[in-house]
Amino acid sequence: MRKLIFFVFLAGLYGADPQPCATPETCWTLLEEGNGNWWDTKRHGLTHPNQTPERRTAVAQHQSPFAVVLTCSDSRVPPEVVFDRGVGDLFVIRVAGNLLDDFVIGSIQYAVTKYTKLIVVLGHQRCGAIEAAVAGERPPNPLGLLVKALKPAVKASRKWPGDRVENAVDANIHLVANRLEVRFKADGVLVKRKRYSLDSGQVTDPQPWKP
Repeated sequence: MRKLIFFVFLAGLYGADPQPCATPETCWTLLEEGNGNWWDTKRHGLTHPNQTPERRTAVAQHQSPFAVVLTCSDSRVPPEVVFDRGVGDLFVIRVAGNLLDDFVIGSIQYAVTKYTKLIVVLGHQRCGAIEAAVAGERPPNPLGLLVKALKPAVKASRKWPGDRVENAVDANIHLVANRLEVRFKADGVLVKRKRYSLDSGQVTDPQPWKP
């Protein structure tokens, strides 16, 4: 009992925001359920949790997000909407093509060290950056550097059957997730590979990696 009181005292002292899930897997289940609210609204309905002025006030001095989401900058893929979550729930990093560089890795390192062990790599259907890489476009830098960085995914999936863009989207998800698993192996993280359908709103697994 004394220990419980002590930890409650610490939570109040340091402004700790209790997380709604205890493990990376249960945290992913929350996101999965939230996505169900988004794409299957007739069955589930959106709940819009933690989207009130009271929540804003509650987390004004501290945060405790329960998942990192690395996704594309595309305006049609906002993670808080896609997963039906709210303020303070997700540590979101958005960059075209959901690419990795030192700044992105450093941001994830910060979140993994302080808050959560769940990382979601979320690619999406008809990604414009990947379309440019597949088409062999060479825009001026620095955009050109971004498109060039997606070439490994295009190359890796060039012999996969099906649509070249969607194949490269999936390959890119795997390549990014693989790097994160290696980088944060010692931190005990769970990295989820996921893709978002612009048509349905559903988050699913990418196709399996093909050698």
